[in-house]
Amino acid sequence: AWGPLASTPMWWNSSVCHGVLKRPARLPCSHIFCKKCILQWLARQKTCPCCRKEVKRKKIVHMNKLRKTIGRLEVKCKNADAGCIVTCPLAHRKGHQESCPFELMACPNEGCTSQVLRGTLAEHRQHCHQGSQQRCPLGCGATLDPAERARHNCYQELHNAWSARQERSRTLMLCLLRRVRWLHQATSVVHRELAELSNFLEADTALLEGAPQEAEAAPEGNVGAEVVGEPRANVPCK
Repeated sequence: AWGPLASTPMWWNSSVCHGVLKRPARLPCSHIFCKKCILQWLARQKTCPCCRKEVKRKKIVHMNKLRKTIGRLEVKCKNADAGCIVTCPLAHRKGHQESCPFELMACPNEGCTSQVLRGTLAEHRQHCHQGSQQRCPLGCGATLDPAERARHNCYQELHNAWSARQERSRTLMLCLLRRVRWLHQATSVVHRELAELSNFLEADTALLEGAPQEAEAAPEGNVGAEVVGEPRANVPCK
């Protein structure tokens, strides 16, 4: 941090993140911090990390001129310990790292976990065991190592793949035919049972329609019989 009584340089954040200021922000008490660092601090404490004075976030001032001044400072590459001797403005260091030959890079070959310097990556890839396997240049899709490439036969590979696919298609077709046959049999059984049920319902309907007619005819015959067989009453002669 830097302030009126601070002995450290104004570009050095010594009380919060202990690093070079990034996007410097000044508090009302004149102490300066990285914007991200001081906002994280204020999320827990509402006071300045140095003088403990109360801080209101809306009174924080962004110091763009100081940011440009810090960006012009000459610094060493972060890979100096690995052998890089480049010095550049702090604002350009990130761009230098993207092309620095001493930057550690992960091997792009699938399955390889090695990390090598960018300057030696090309040589590593030539001797990388994981990188020895390559796809067939003729386009059959096979992945081959150097020994397999010498005896590789694209026609045979494609023929085997086609034969395997035909066998799989034949198996699926037989399974489909069995399912269709079972469905046809089930449909025939359902049709037969529906026909029997229809006949049964028609017979029941015929019985129900004939029963009332017989019930109505029977009382008329009985009444007539009683009238015919009834003795005549003796009526006195006048």
